[in-house]
Amino acid sequence: MNMQQSGYNLTTLGVSIRGLFTGYLLVIGIGLMVAGGQVLLTHGMADGKFGLSIDDVVYSYYGDRQSSKLENKLNGSMQDKAERVVRQDIIKWVREGADRQQWDTKIEQHFNDNCVKCHGVIPGLPNFNTYQGVLPSAKIDEGASIDSLTRVSHIHLFGIAFIFFFVGLIFSLAVGISTWLKTFTIVMPFIFLIVDVLSWWLTKIHPSFAWLTIIGGFGYTLASAYMWLTSMLQMWWYPYRGKISTEHAWLQ
Repeated sequence: MNMQQSGYNLTTLGVSIRGLFTGYLLVIGIGLMVAGGQVLLTHGMADGKFGLSIDDVVYSYYGDRQSSKLENKLNGSMQDKAERVVRQDIIKWVREGADRQQWDTKIEQHFNDNCVKCHGVIPGLPNFNTYQGVLPSAKIDEGASIDSLTRVSHIHLFGIAFIFFFVGLIFSLAVGISTWLKTFTIVMPFIFLIVDVLSWWLTKIHPSFAWLTIIGGFGYTLASAYMWLTSMLQMWWYPYRGKISTEHAWLQ
């Protein structure tokens, strides 16, 4: 006998357990929306236009082999971090070969005024306090490095998998949903997560795999949203609806 057969499901939970589950789902829901906003403001600006597109994915992981990463960032997600004149000076310096003398006389000050408050303080970002620190970003943009892909992949897999596990655990107590549909819905976010992360590595090799990133992200977002909404409705609307129906029948 499983928990649902014994009468233990989302519609019969005590108020304290419903509060626990609801608090978790609310925090996760807000967190996922913030994460979506962060993607739009970083990867979604890789091509210089707001909104996530295939080009954004390609520039983020495969790179723009016709330009430098520094120039692409200044024309994309970092566009609002410095005035146009400053960005033009830096881009011109990069295109002309990133000369050390120009760095010492002019370009270093641009970086000190506009970049080092993050690049040089926040772990994981390139350190722009020195010429040698800037130089790798002034080379041809080959997208995400193997080191960064490895770091982000393991964080993404471990962290997001925990979120899907607990959201799926709560959803498993839902009623009125066929076993196959419930199982399919619980498993799909994990599959799409693997597709999403794998697509980063494949896109690094060839840009045609960028579509998998869009498919993976859309897939686990849709499945998670369905589980989230279903769980919240069954915890709070279903019991209330049943109480109203009982009171209405008694009045008749």
